[in-house]
Amino acid sequence: MTEVNAESVREALRAVKYPGFSRDIVSFGLVESAEVRGDEVFVKLSLAVEDPRVAQQIHRECMGALAVLPGVRTPHVLIDLKKPPAVSSPGATKIEGVKHVVAVASGKGGVGKSTVASNLAQALSLDGARTGLCDCDLYGPSIALMFGTTEQPAATEDNRIVPIGRYGLKLMSMGFLTDPDTPAVLRGPMVTRYTQQFLRQVEWGGLDYLILDLPPGTGDIQLTVVQTVALAGAVVVTTPQEVALIDARKAVAMFDKTNVRVLGIVENMSHFVCPSDGVRYDIFGSGGGRREADRLGVPLLGEVPIDMATREAGDTGMPVVARAQDSAVGREFMKIARALRAELEGAPVARSDA
Repeated sequence: MTEVNAESVREALRAVKYPGFSRDIVSFGLVESAEVRGDEVFVKLSLAVEDPRVAQQIHRECMGALAVLPGVRTPHVLIDLKKPPAVSSPGATKIEGVKHVVAVASGKGGVGKSTVASNLAQALSLDGARTGLCDCDLYGPSIALMFGTTEQPAATEDNRIVPIGRYGLKLMSMGFLTDPDTPAVLRGPMVTRYTQQFLRQVEWGGLDYLILDLPPGTGDIQLTVVQTVALAGAVVVTTPQEVALIDARKAVAMFDKTNVRVLGIVENMSHFVCPSDGVRYDIFGSGGGRREADRLGVPLLGEVPIDMATREAGDTGMPVVARAQDSAVGREFMKIARALRAELEGAPVARSDA
């Protein structure tokens, strides 16, 4: 008979899915401790959720999963039910008509943050959520190119900006206002002004999600956003190698200092699968995003492979998830979108003390 230990208990609990989603409670980071004493098993879970029925269902399914372990006579499941914490900085306010504002950030450039932001927004839309995407990178806007339009936004009678519609999304970017070859030469006060205009003076209408594509780093634009907008949370994008993870930690630290919840990490360019023979190559290393997510106690929302179709889709103006939803990359972005919705629509939140 195989001896039951803490590891086998956690493995058994992977059969327990969070209600309404395909993801299990272990990968969500809900299991705080698992202990075996003779023929008794003691498990402690931590949930931050408003609906007590969620906790009841999880408790029931955990008891069932543990009862069938060999040698286990009595399972004990304790759930620490917490109220979801307040988010964002104390002085931050909501954007009118928008339920959830989510920042997509990275500590450094070149990790594919705009690709992730664009495809995440598109995936949310395809999953049925009313979604907008705001390109907050004033110096290097890329959303106009990635969605294949240079249409200039109109204005309403009360001088509010009408966002550009594309593939079911509402879009705003400096790329819609300037010539592609003209740099945005802006200093601090102007940066703050434009950022606030994009967020507050755009007629976003009723949205479930507004995705903010932040510039890399931790500068004026990021601080303007986190200090003035009530963010539901932030998604941090990295690649697997250590040089990217070092800067990702800085982005996480910025959000932590400004009381913005990190909803999870997306590991972009996770691996490459050769189309001719199906062999996987870990070009930028392996497992860096997962290790960092575990270290921070936040979910790893997804591991996005690198492929030519994603680059081609961005260059030709259609996010790959819109062009090829059933591709490996498309499926991963749909998974990320649903995991994000799980975090924000009744599923567990990231815990800073995990």
